[in-house]
Amino acid sequence: MSIMFHKGDLPDDVTFTGSVAVDTETLGLKTLRDKLCLVQLSAGDGTAHIVQLDRETYEAPNLKKLLGDRNVVKIFHYARFDVAVIAHYLRVHCAPLWCTKIGSKLARTYTDRHGLKDLCRELLSVDLSKQQQSSDWGADELSDAQLQYAASDVLYLHQLQLELTKILEREGRLDMALACFDFVLVRAAMDIAGWEDMDIFSHH
Repeated sequence: MSIMFHKGDLPDDVTFTGSVAVDTETLGLKTLRDKLCLVQLSAGDGTAHIVQLDRETYEAPNLKKLLGDRNVVKIFHYARFDVAVIAHYLRVHCAPLWCTKIGSKLARTYTDRHGLKDLCRELLSVDLSKQQQSSDWGADELSDAQLQYAASDVLYLHQLQLELTKILEREGRLDMALACFDFVLVRAAMDIAGWEDMDIFSHH
């Protein structure tokens, strides 16, 4: 594993084709309150690029261009949160996308454990550390432990996508999953607009 740390934006010479794994770190879980601090990226090649954003301006033209590129699939774990926070702070709509949490819920119906750690352990025999899950991502200087945690959230998403796709295809659920991924952009927009706690499809 190698970690490349960038302040403010992706460098001009860092490019991705086909697909890119994406994750975010924020000051909390309330999108409108808790600012976006980091965006992590990986091509699935064992290297993670971590962009520490300027939270005053959110000027990051290279990163925004990548996230908005319709020719690059953005792979997330729990895309609903990341897509909303990226839309709110970076003003970018991340399409097309693939969500390993949604994929897992549609593929792995034999369990209710769909966290990234659970997926990595079962499908890839990788044991992720979640020690830094609650830490101050707004600090000017991030610790090595924080950077390693942030990197681990994107390093395995390509492999998970591959394994989950196999199950979804086998069970005839891939088209349903792809339709769900398309809806994530709408679901994230609804969260930002105030419908985050309401299931509009429920009877009540």
